[in-house]
Amino acid sequence: MNTFRKEHDSMGELQVPVDALYGAQTQRAIDNFPISGLHLPRQFIRALGLIKAAAAEVNLSMGYLKKSQAAAIRKAALAVADGQHDAHFPIDIFQTGSGTSTNMNANEVIAHLAVEGGTKVHPNDHVNYGQSSNDVIPTAIHVSATLTTTEQLLPALKHLKKAIDKRARELRNTPKTGRTHLMDAMPITFGQELSGWAAQLASAIERIEDALKRMRHLPQGGTAVGTGINADPKFGPAVAVQLKKLTGVKFESAENYFEGMASQDAAVELSGQLKTLAVALMKIANDLRWMNSGPLAGLGEIELPALQPGSSIMPGKVNPVIPEATAMVAAQVIGNDATITIAGQSGNFQLNVMLPLIAYNLLQSIDILANVSVLLADKAIAGFKVNTERVNQALAMNPILVTALNPVIGYEKGAATAKQAYKEHRPIMDVALETTGLSKEELKRLLDPLTLTRGGIHGE
Repeated sequence: MNTFRKEHDSMGELQVPVDALYGAQTQRAIDNFPISGLHLPRQFIRALGLIKAAAAEVNLSMGYLKKSQAAAIRKAALAVADGQHDAHFPIDIFQTGSGTSTNMNANEVIAHLAVEGGTKVHPNDHVNYGQSSNDVIPTAIHVSATLTTTEQLLPALKHLKKAIDKRARELRNTPKTGRTHLMDAMPITFGQELSGWAAQLASAIERIEDALKRMRHLPQGGTAVGTGINADPKFGPAVAVQLKKLTGVKFESAENYFEGMASQDAAVELSGQLKTLAVALMKIANDLRWMNSGPLAGLGEIELPALQPGSSIMPGKVNPVIPEATAMVAAQVIGNDATITIAGQSGNFQLNVMLPLIAYNLLQSIDILANVSVLLADKAIAGFKVNTERVNQALAMNPILVTALNPVIGYEKGAATAKQAYKEHRPIMDVALETTGLSKEELKRLLDPLTLTRGGIHGE
């Protein structure tokens, strides 16, 4: 049996696997770019299918496609969007910088499906009518990133913030030693500490939502160089309307197609906000690791849920695996942002020529941030236990509590008291009784850790 069939394009004939839905241009890209084995992700293929379906609907309404052609293209394109044919999108992300090969991959698959269904459809003349790879691929970046952020990342971040807020409320009256420079400082509550994390996430959500305002502006309609050659002037805005109907997201036509095709500033902005989120998650993850450290030779303030054995040689060892995974995701996202930054400045005149790389890295960042945020909420934040005995012991021994006595005894006497407590390894209460002239009842009032977490001047 023949395992290949002949296909042709403007450059001539070549052989394509007999069961492949794609055609000659896709096969040429497969042959030309055996580089990484990395392919554009599901979310991007979904966006391509949605764009092609929207374009077919618009071209039908404007009289550029027959009803049968538009129906066949729409049906096939929505099947592509639904993930039914992902195996037929095999092109490496390291390809032509415009993503032309991937756009033609979509055109060929959709045309092939339409022909199989009994309708004569050409990949360029019908599926790609009124379009260019130069506006389709940037539009697909915007659509895929917006949908993935809206549907996956933002709900995941809100879930994580909710989990932190819940634990913060539960632990609002549980004091602990604060730390600056990793050294003992004045007390705070666990609730206050977690409230800082929650505020970081709230700010990240706000920043990302603001960046999406620019991502919803689509350059579809600019075609080859931004002028809209070979496209009806109403095509781009009409495609945005159709995409809004298909997704429920308020996509709009870009005011300036030249910006949307020559640059990827909106994607760079969104990536920058993802990097900021990654920095926040790295901070939260590392705080959890420090608090969980030990449990005997470290801080041992909390005990994270035990999820798996921590060592192949040390029995009984349990590691903070979810915070570690979170930190690695954050590192990857920060690296992705550096790549996207370089790729974003690689627009020459009317076209950015690192579009597939931007798409891959941006979508990976969104995806892994969403996934790890849910894990951090459910497998670390929700279930950690406070080691109250260890925390209270550290508070009792913390000489820095003497700071609260400054208004009464002065800084120098306070410093001397703290130094003596450190030197003698004695509780600050015992030493202060000897050095300050204050009564035990007065010291208990002034040095109460929970009271000190409320701020203000307590020595007056």
